[in-house]
Amino acid sequence: MEPNFAVLILGGTGQVGGAAVGELMAISQCREVVMVTRKPIAARPRVRNVVLDTAAADFAERTAALAREVLSQGPASAASCVGVGSGSARWSEEELKRLEIGVVGAFARGCHDAGIAQFCLLSAVGSSARSRIRYARVMGMKEDTVRGIGFTRLAIFRPGIIAGNAHTPAWIGWLGRLIPGPFGSIDQRILGRSIAAEAALNSREAGEVIRENAAVKKLAAQLP
Repeated sequence: MEPNFAVLILGGTGQVGGAAVGELMAISQCREVVMVTRKPIAARPRVRNVVLDTAAADFAERTAALAREVLSQGPASAASCVGVGSGSARWSEEELKRLEIGVVGAFARGCHDAGIAQFCLLSAVGSSARSRIRYARVMGMKEDTVRGIGFTRLAIFRPGIIAGNAHTPAWIGWLGRLIPGPFGSIDQRILGRSIAAEAALNSREAGEVIRENAAVKKLAAQLP
């Protein structure tokens, strides 16, 4: 496990992001989680909140400046846990793109420009820029955008139905347990634990890895 590491995270106030932050805080070797948000949040030990305007033209540059400061204190990784969830049905494709591609892409570019080598990206099962399904198509475009930035290590998480999530009705989460494979249910706590495990255990690995439900659970179980 990487000693004295930090994680810069976007989307840490969301359901999955919150689970990932909680799991990171349970790792003694994690010196700090730096949460980039649009509004201030309550202070917690070893969690630093930095408020940035994600819609600003210089968001990537401000992210890079923050990432350089975090790296000056020791090893650091970055993660985007941004996700619209059930609200995506009410968003137009352009609105989804502004968030999932524009904001996440700018955050990722800033992290990369500062020298962060490892990036964790929350996506969704079935994501493809060629998909006929709007949400899956935008997720695929997001993946391609971050992929093109050139991180040494890129871990893409593609969960199926996220159980235990406020955006997922309980009956859908239950039904997802009956669906085998990547489209079935996965508990958001396990998903958050897997993202934390990637940052803690694989920061020195290279290449791209895509994790669907089974691989997410396997990685989460590796975290001591």
